[in-house]
Amino acid sequence: MFCVPAGVCGCCGPLRPRYKRLVDNIFPEDPKDGLSKSDMEKLTFYAVSAPEKLDRIGAYLAERLSRDVVRHRYGYVVIAMEALDQLLMACHSQSIKPFVESFLHMVAKLLESREPDLQVLGTNSFVKFANIEEDTPSYHRRYDFFVSQFSAMCHSTHEDTDTRNRIRVAGIKGLQGVVRKTVNDELQAIIWEPQHMDKLIPSMLFNMQDGEEPDRCATRSAPLCPDGEENPAVLAENCFRELLGRAAYGNMNNAVRPVLFLDELLKLGVKICGGSRPVCVVQAQHSHHVIQQVLNHLDTNNKSTPRVRAGIVQVLLETVAIAAKGSVGPTVLEVFNTLLKHLRMSVDFELGESSRRNSACSVSSGRGKESEERIVQNAIIQTIGFFGGNLPDYQRAEVMMFIMGKVPVYGTPCHTLDTVTSGFKSKSMSTALPPSFLDPLFSISLMEDSELRQLVLEILHNIIDRHDNRAKLRGIRYSGDRIIPNVAALKIKREKISKQDIAFMKKHGQQLYRHIYLGCKEEDNNHKNFELLFTTLAIVTIELANEEVVIDLIRLSIALQEMCLINEENMPMFIRCGIMASVAAYLNFLSQMIANPPFCQHVSKVIEMRSVEALFLLPEHIFKDKCPLPESLDKEDKHLYFQTAEIAECLAGPGYNAERLSVPYIPQVTDEDRLTRRKSFVDTISLQVDIMPNSLPDKQSQLAEEITFATLKKAIDTTGLEEQEREKRRQLMEKFQKAPFEEIAAHCESKANMLHDRLAQIFELTIRPPPSPSGVVSISAGHTQHPSVPVYEMKFPDLCVY
Repeated sequence: MFCVPAGVCGCCGPLRPRYKRLVDNIFPEDPKDGLSKSDMEKLTFYAVSAPEKLDRIGAYLAERLSRDVVRHRYGYVVIAMEALDQLLMACHSQSIKPFVESFLHMVAKLLESREPDLQVLGTNSFVKFANIEEDTPSYHRRYDFFVSQFSAMCHSTHEDTDTRNRIRVAGIKGLQGVVRKTVNDELQAIIWEPQHMDKLIPSMLFNMQDGEEPDRCATRSAPLCPDGEENPAVLAENCFRELLGRAAYGNMNNAVRPVLFLDELLKLGVKICGGSRPVCVVQAQHSHHVIQQVLNHLDTNNKSTPRVRAGIVQVLLETVAIAAKGSVGPTVLEVFNTLLKHLRMSVDFELGESSRRNSACSVSSGRGKESEERIVQNAIIQTIGFFGGNLPDYQRAEVMMFIMGKVPVYGTPCHTLDTVTSGFKSKSMSTALPPSFLDPLFSISLMEDSELRQLVLEILHNIIDRHDNRAKLRGIRYSGDRIIPNVAALKIKREKISKQDIAFMKKHGQQLYRHIYLGCKEEDNNHKNFELLFTTLAIVTIELANEEVVIDLIRLSIALQEMCLINEENMPMFIRCGIMASVAAYLNFLSQMIANPPFCQHVSKVIEMRSVEALFLLPEHIFKDKCPLPESLDKEDKHLYFQTAEIAECLAGPGYNAERLSVPYIPQVTDEDRLTRRKSFVDTISLQVDIMPNSLPDKQSQLAEEITFATLKKAIDTTGLEEQEREKRRQLMEKFQKAPFEEIAAHCESKANMLHDRLAQIFELTIRPPPSPSGVVSISAGHTQHPSVPVYEMKFPDLCVY
């Protein structure tokens, strides 16, 4: 009787559910023996045959795994996870959903463990699960815990280097698995929410930055670094590329924002964002959106340290490398507008800091600040140049006009234009140099700063030189340094001038000659200025010179020579000799380019005589440091100068209109000059019309003054006026920089009132009706109408009659 209970207990084992017996059988007595393959095949067959039992199998395996984790029986834990992996790979029915929940619960248990081996084991199982394509999407499954846990593993600080790398690699792989599992599931868009991106993106960037350490491989085991597959930095970058490669347009903002606001990114700046780092993995179709986010971030940090701003601009530089080729309209102008705005701000910061340096202590700190601002400015200019250099020609021309139209910082537009125009090769000069761009550029070319004039000339070279001939001109030392003995040896590339370029030179050639003429006689010109002026003439000859332009260039050269000989403006002797030397170098170049032997012979003869009697008139001597200068230049030494009559005789024949050489070159009058003359002309007529004969004094002849040549010369002498105008401009700039706002507003208001008063007087005069031959006197609106006279008796000024 007492054996019955024992017999009943003995029957409990066989009465256990079959799925539990099958699960128990896969675990050997010694965990070192590993998973029993035959028993695992039986369990797999049972699970496939009865898929409704999968949830129970999963729950039972989870129960055993939790018990083994608590008891530190890690061998059985490995066997349980291996069994789960095989069941996941074998079963694909809809009944697998509850089993997946048990599987994820077991993975979470392993990730919560502090044992690195268990964390890596759980991650590997999750990665296998992530690669499984489920038949139907999951409506309720969430991966919040896994994002948090894998992100924490990416920041592992384990004291052992190898273990730390293993955990970080596992965390990166886990995040990559979450991304793959969720981005293709329309119901899992939650992964793109900010709370998840704020964990996932910094984890990637943290490992990418950590990979920049130079000794990162020194302390790792051999298998980790050589192949690169288990390197956290490489793996993190690949994961980051995959993430942004899968991002849709609507999700891009949440993915980019953590990159921009990451403190490590701002502190390290170029270190993280340079090269092939995060910004380069953005899809081309989304690059414009990324650029917008970076620009907004730059605006947000407009008062941050220069290092931070320079780092953000460097990010933008890497981003525009993707976007420039496909950029259109407003996006391009917005980029340049924002960059120019921050360029002005940086210059303002630099100038404001320098103005506050009043003591020796502040000088040293101010210099550091100034150098840091220069880093920002150089980064912005580099970005502008890189972006502009990748734009199509028609957009680059629009950008150049846009830059010139902005309020300029002193010297800044030319620096930015120099980078934008580098490598610019437009087929038509009228497209590359429209009036809206050419006029303000030429205005800058006459400013007092010699370096600014050099930049303008370099910009012109960038645009006009379409066959890269500048490098050849500079190949023989510097072309302005010496007389080129054999121009043919340079192998200059040139094409026949097009009809569009001929029309361009007819319209704008005189404007170009005028600025070269005026630019030569600036008193602060140095060796480089003359070199660039020579290069300008040479490039114009190569790219834009037909027979008519050649004659104009010779007339310009002779006019420069005459200007130095007459010296009405009292130019320094170095400037006079420098101009004469540059003219000699250019005429030598021109005579060989047009291959006219008589012309070449005349030029060579003058150069030979100078080499004997006047070395200071040759470029290889005058531009040396200790070249002796003469006290004067004697115009009677005709053998030392180029003669117009002889050049005309050399060019007499078909093709060249040599008769035009007898007409001296006179600089073209600008629009401003014509406007001034027109204003004076109108004032003269107004005086003649308004002054009545009876108001003149009886002794009118006494007011007449004898007009002589000396009187006219005195009237047009503008030396003193230029000094006064320069001082007036300086005082005006100083006033607007330092005066209170109320004073400036009152000053502008008074000018506006004065203008309105003058306009009212003009309108009052112009609204009077013209005289009528009827002779009727009437009073209308309080104004007395003057007696009209017949038309044939009306007296008009001589200038109004034609």
